[in-house]
This record gives sequence, C-alpha cells and structure tokens, in this order.
Amino acid sequence: MIQHKEQRVGIFVDVQNLYHSAKNLYNARVNFKELIRNVVAGRKLIRAMAYVVKSEGIEGIASTRPERGERSISPEAAFFEALKNSGLELRMKDIQVYPGGMKKADWDVGLAVDAIRMASFLDTVVLVTGDGDFVPLVDYLKWGLGRGVEVAAFSKTTSAKLREAADNFVSLEEIPKILIKK
Repeated sequence: MIQHKEQRVGIFVDVQNLYHSAKNLYNARVNFKELIRNVVAGRKLIRAMAYVVKSEGIEGIASTRPERGERSISPEAAFFEALKNSGLELRMKDIQVYPGGMKKADWDVGLAVDAIRMASFLDTVVLVTGDGDFVPLVDYLKWGLGRGVEVAAFSKTTSAKLREAADNFVSLEEIPKILIKK
C-alpha cells in the first residue's frame, strides 16, 4: 500500500494487547507518543483512539493527605492520563467480574464498531494490535469499504493471519524509542 501525505488516518489501539506484549516480551512500557508519530508517518491524523479497561474499585485517587495538601493518583489513573497526553482519545469501560470470580476485559467489538463507523472519513485504518480476532474486521474494511488497513504490533505476538490480511504491517520493535525500559 502506497502512503501519501494527504491520506486521512485513524488509529485504533488495543491497549491491553500492547501493554501485555511490551511487558512480557521486553519488560518495558510503550512510548505511545512515538507510536502515534511513527504510524501516522507524515499523513493526516483524523482520530487516535485507545481502548482501555478500568480495574474494579479504582477511582483515580490512590491516597490523599489534605492536611499537607498532597494528593496522588493511582498508577492506573496515571497511565490513562499518560495515554491522553500522548494524543489518544480514551474509550473506557469497567472490568466485568462474573459469579465465581472469572474476569473479562476486552474491547474487540467496540474497537471494530468504531473502526467501521469512522471508516467513511478515513483513507487508512491503523489497528494497533496483534490479536487475530480482528482478521474479519480487516477484511471488511478492505473489501467491503475499500479502505487501506495497516496493523502495528510486536512481531512475536502478532497473529500470522492478521499480518497477512493487512495491507501493511509495522513491526513495533523496529521503531527506535518505542520501548521505555522499566
């Protein structure tokens, strides 16, 4: 797929997928500002969306000491704030806890619906995930709507079928400054 500076780009980031891949593969965090800059690649960024799951009971404030005028935010709230500061719009939902203790936290359907909904004013959709469940979305965006689809993810944790389905694959580990070592 040929990139040109007039292309309108939308970015859809599966934060859970990216966070856990960076942590487990490299013991690092993702530099989201650098990620956005690289996947936009000089084109027109229309929207950059990040899909996050909020842990149960996290309200944002970890502790307060009003007598000292101190206030600190939880690590999760700080992470969400960093995502916003890097230029991402957050789509957030609470973790689902089922009877018996099983927890579920994914945004696959929400991300797919947003990408389809926004595709009418985009030329290129960038999916930042390695999750093979998104292959039908890639196929629909390409063949049903005529959009270019790029996937950006870590090579080792990306579905081979997702890589094949995309017009272009961006290997995140090859981007300088993408990883922030802990």
